[in-house]
Amino acid sequence: MAVGAAGELTPGQRKLVFIGGRSIVLFNIDGMVHAIENSCPHNGASLASGQLEGCVLRCPAHGLRFDVRTGCMPGGHGLHLTTIPVQTVDGNLLVSLESLSANSAGA
Repeated sequence: MAVGAAGELTPGQRKLVFIGGRSIVLFNIDGMVHAIENSCPHNGASLASGQLEGCVLRCPAHGLRFDVRTGCMPGGHGLHLTTIPVQTVDGNLLVSLESLSANSAGA
């Protein structure tokens, strides 16, 4: 599903979108766009306003940190964010809703 133009997000910017009843945050980190579900796996807090340091996002509710590229906490142990594949096709950013369904089914 298209979520915006490929050039819309410049490095360091983020964008909150709503798709199929889900809240998703897109991040441009060093020219690469990454997407996560806007929900901390700890207690469901919104991550959209979290502090981003490089590729590590800090949850504004309790300070948990996650690598936006992988969804993992630094060190690879603990909770994981739901990451969403992003592709650029014909100048548009596309996210795959199928990955959200698969992640939800396995939870």
